Amino acid sequence: MGALSEQELAAFSADFNKNDKNKIASRAARRSGLFEASFNDEVSKRLNHTFSTELDIGGVTDQKHSGRCWEFATLNVLRHHFGQKYHVKDFTFSQAYNFFWDKIERANAFYDSMIRLADKPIDDREVETWFNFAGQDGGLWQMAINLVKKYGVVPSYAMPENATSNNTSALIDSLARKERKDALVLRKLVQEGKLEEAEKAKKEFLNEVYRMAAVALGEPPKKFDLEYRDDDKKYHLEKDLTPRQFAEKYLKDFNWDDYVVLLNSPNYDYNKRYHQGLYDNVAGGTPITGLNVPIEVLARAAAAQLKDGKAVIFGNDVLKQMERKTGFLDTELYKTDDLFSVDTQMSKADRLATGEGSATHDMTLVGVDEDNGEIRKWKVENSWGDKYGHKGFYEMSQKWFEEYVYDVVVDKKYLSEDLVKLWEAPAIDLKPWEHIGL
Repeated sequence: MGALSEQELAAFSADFNKNDKNKIASRAARRSGLFEASFNDEVSKRLNHTFSTELDIGGVTDQKHSGRCWEFATLNVLRHHFGQKYHVKDFTFSQAYNFFWDKIERANAFYDSMIRLADKPIDDREVETWFNFAGQDGGLWQMAINLVKKYGVVPSYAMPENATSNNTSALIDSLARKERKDALVLRKLVQEGKLEEAEKAKKEFLNEVYRMAAVALGEPPKKFDLEYRDDDKKYHLEKDLTPRQFAEKYLKDFNWDDYVVLLNSPNYDYNKRYHQGLYDNVAGGTPITGLNVPIEVLARAAAAQLKDGKAVIFGNDVLKQMERKTGFLDTELYKTDDLFSVDTQMSKADRLATGEGSATHDMTLVGVDEDNGEIRKWKVENSWGDKYGHKGFYEMSQKWFEEYVYDVVVDKKYLSEDLVKLWEAPAIDLKPWEHIGL
């Protein structure tokens, strides 16, 4: 490594001080912070609250301090479907209920992988990836649907949010620590040829994980009464439903098997379907896959589904060029490059390849604004409560969609026949550390 000399440092200082613009920028940044000092209020002229297509839905939900955006966004899509059919737009499903089962199923997948990989050294990259994934609460649409298929859903009042579900960090830490310790036991048993003992130990570990989840979140209800008053003030009551009965009866016309995950990861080949086994959360469930296509395919399909009155879940890099207060998502929102007099712009492919870009959040598209077929902006339902944005809703420019959206989930009827055939083709298995927008 080459050491920096005093002469070089003096030259850096002289270069900074010879331009008064640098001193002005520094005063603004030190007083207001980098984002406030570089905020571009011009974006408000194009990000108003009017859309050519807009779903009539109720208020937003709030995931609080948790990584459950994928469950919230999925259940938002399902509740909007329920609300439209039964005329009750503010009906909500319990996120805590499906989160409970996610912890059990994910632990099962983790233990199975530790048994499968027991012959590999502990510093093997695949083993390390699984150890890093232990206990996590992030996820994807198909993972949430796997849970709904197996365990159903319940209204929010049947298993309400609580202190642990609102702030999952302590539970994640506890589960990760336990699962990693258990993995060492399972690896040792398998390496000693004691496969039956390993399976027996796994069952005991899962029993303990269930206990931990039940202590932290409460046990899920086995039955509940469905009770609500619709938007026409009509009262409804159905007693003694199981969660699966509820889903099978009230969501039976939501054909989740017809939904396709469209990816936009330009650093991978287009028109190919990819499988990320790290996220296969339910044994025997739907594998976690996505079809990688150009961004305009995602935009067209999402807009078409919205115009049919159906919400669209999408994965994105939400912390890039976003302001919570206004709810603006725009590539020109913060002019930090102008503030620093540098150029940090990268292509989407380069951002993904270097780790600068990734899908960090799931939200729901509930509106789109078009002018003669040209998309200008989108209405976004977030799950951060109603104190941010426009009562919890955000406005996203089409340019932001192109740069920072990595996947959308749409009914395959909005795809061409050629794309449907590509979706039905065998998927390419990714390495566990390859995320490709999933």
